[in-house]
Amino acid sequence: MTSTATPRTDPALLDSLRQDLADAPFGVDEVRERLGDLATHALGREQTLPARRAVAGARDPLGVLIGCFGLGLPTAADDLARALPRTGVTGAVALGIVEPHGAHVVATCDLRPYGDDEGRSWWVASDPTDHTRTGPLPVDHVLGIGGASSTLASWTPRTRVARALDVGTGCGVQALHLSGHADAVVATDLSRRALGYAGFNAALNQADWDLREGSFLEPVAGESFDLIVSNPPFVITPRTAGVPLYEYRDGGAAGDAVVEALTKGVGAHLAPGGVAQLLGNWETAAGQDWRERLGEWAAASGLDAWVVQRDVQDPAEYAELWSRDGGHLPGTSEHEALVGAWLDDFAARGVEQIGFGIITLHKPTTQRTPFVDLVELTGPVASPMGPTIAAGLLARDRLAGLDDDALLDTAWRCADDVTTETHAAPGATDPHVIVLRQGGGLARSIRLDTLDAALVSVSDGELTARQSLTAISALLDLPTGESLAAGAALVRRLAADGLLLPE
Repeated sequence: MTSTATPRTDPALLDSLRQDLADAPFGVDEVRERLGDLATHALGREQTLPARRAVAGARDPLGVLIGCFGLGLPTAADDLARALPRTGVTGAVALGIVEPHGAHVVATCDLRPYGDDEGRSWWVASDPTDHTRTGPLPVDHVLGIGGASSTLASWTPRTRVARALDVGTGCGVQALHLSGHADAVVATDLSRRALGYAGFNAALNQADWDLREGSFLEPVAGESFDLIVSNPPFVITPRTAGVPLYEYRDGGAAGDAVVEALTKGVGAHLAPGGVAQLLGNWETAAGQDWRERLGEWAAASGLDAWVVQRDVQDPAEYAELWSRDGGHLPGTSEHEALVGAWLDDFAARGVEQIGFGIITLHKPTTQRTPFVDLVELTGPVASPMGPTIAAGLLARDRLAGLDDDALLDTAWRCADDVTTETHAAPGATDPHVIVLRQGGGLARSIRLDTLDAALVSVSDGELTARQSLTAISALLDLPTGESLAAGAALVRRLAADGLLLPE
């Protein structure tokens, strides 16, 4: 099953639609206020009943637009005409965003407001969401704003760049973000329907993108960029007859080969100092640590690599998630067949776990050994994470160029959001557990031994790490050389994540 055509980009009609949406006003805050907290939170869980109740019988422009384009409800043509006075029903039909059904119209796309943490806002059109359908999604479905796209947007650094690339742009969510800090944006996708939506969203939001049809990096052969982002079709899908292959999530390769290939190959398109930010799934076989697999990819890339694993699922959890994602309901024979196909596929490769996370790659500007930092963090982190990623890359780049002697001869101070937490048994005079906590960023929590705790406690920017450790080793009656080596390792670890800052 395939979808219908995408909306059309008539400049005059889009000017009218843009003004009508702004006048409604059809914005993120306004929609949240109109629906209320209960319905807004329910929509975040893909439960639409509270939102439908909130706009039932609505005649005001905002309520009509939410019901028509956000919830897919049949809408009286007269009500839509009042909500879009410049565009009118005729113009909306001509743009291909609604279809007439007697005295009513039905949206042919999902259209909703979207914004970032810096006050920028857009409207994003995509195919109707699954809650407006009665069956499985078409295989050429163009996904809108989702958890993965929001995660990638949050983790992407927003420093100013000359050229940016969005690989597998879909409807253009990442390209919208890039438009705010890139002089030129190129976006690629294999799906012609996805590029149709991306072109519509670019025109509606008055953005100028170079859209190119093709697979992954093929359309940009020989070109380099300062920033590359990708929310690729990373879902691991069985290559089995009867398993639908959705364009928005399936990259056409077995296992996690799509993410592996991007990780290893993206460096050919990064300018010196350039950054690539990717989302992905990766497989871990029984008896293997995920860091082994990602470490191999990082080494093959020739780039600095900073990978944060955010979630882990077993094969059954993964199979259930992606079977439901396509609209196949648990309890049906179709759903059970799909789950079985996934379980067989993972078993054939001995897969025990599937990880999800963010891969950040950086091309050094100098000849040095690339750094590799592979961490697992499943708890809450700051939002947005982009500033943390930007600062972390700068810190890691600097640390990669410092030997231990230079590190020890630097004065360090604790960041303002760092605290210590101690735990002691009842009646004990000394703590048996000391934990260093980061209030922002990655929200790191690091257990310290006595030497570590002493060094952190005197890191106020006055003394170098060498001076502090020499004094501490004498007080604790520890060999100075061992203390300096252990202290250097701790400083390197804490400085990378911003818990220690150079003075």
